Amino acid sequence: MGEALLWGLVGGSALILGGLLTLALPTPQRLLGLVMAFGSGILISAVAYELVGEALDTTTGGKGVGLGLAAGTLAFLAGDVMISRMGGGKRKHSGGAQKEGSPLAIVLGIILDGVPESIVIGLTVLQNQVGVALIGAVFVSNVPEAVAASSGLAVSGWKRGHIIGLWVGVTIVAGISSVAGYAIFDTASPDTLAFVLAFAGGALLTMLADTMMPEAFEHGGKLVGSFTTLGFAVGIGLTALQ
Repeated sequence: MGEALLWGLVGGSALILGGLLTLALPTPQRLLGLVMAFGSGILISAVAYELVGEALDTTTGGKGVGLGLAAGTLAFLAGDVMISRMGGGKRKHSGGAQKEGSPLAIVLGIILDGVPESIVIGLTVLQNQVGVALIGAVFVSNVPEAVAASSGLAVSGWKRGHIIGLWVGVTIVAGISSVAGYAIFDTASPDTLAFVLAFAGGALLTMLADTMMPEAFEHGGKLVGSFTTLGFAVGIGLTALQ
């Protein structure tokens, strides 16, 4: 369980790093868009190989995989709609759109974005196979997420201490979520694990399409597709090394 906590904190710590980098060295919008595209590509690779691919290998006949994907996307959609109505719909906007939103909703939305991947990190520890590729993908993708959100929060008037405090808190939640993934599914059947992996994959894909990719295209221009592909290739490389 301690290992699950450790790796969950490692993945989440990239949020703190992204926040510190943004506050120390303001990032040009075009570069931010390209970095977000790169991070999106890595996460897409993780979904394909570390989550859905692993789910298919875990169960026979793909039982529960399709259902898990559907449940994951619907769960994220429901949570996102609720948080948007509370005022957290623009939580990761780099231009300061958070100014009109609710601080509580912004925090809850950012937690919503990070919980599925953290739970799966705990699952990989449970299976005695630390997902190096998954943890690497989560870490690398969390940096541009935090950069974009921190830029917007700073423009909207958040104090530096509050921004860093937000990322520290979310990192702690990531560690706890990883422990939860380890503890809750300790005695789960292969079909249940496959469902959970697919659920996380559906939630992550929906998050990417809803928050990261639109921001990447808004600022990155025509090179976004190439940087997404590059990130996907790096993700495949991490999986191959594992």
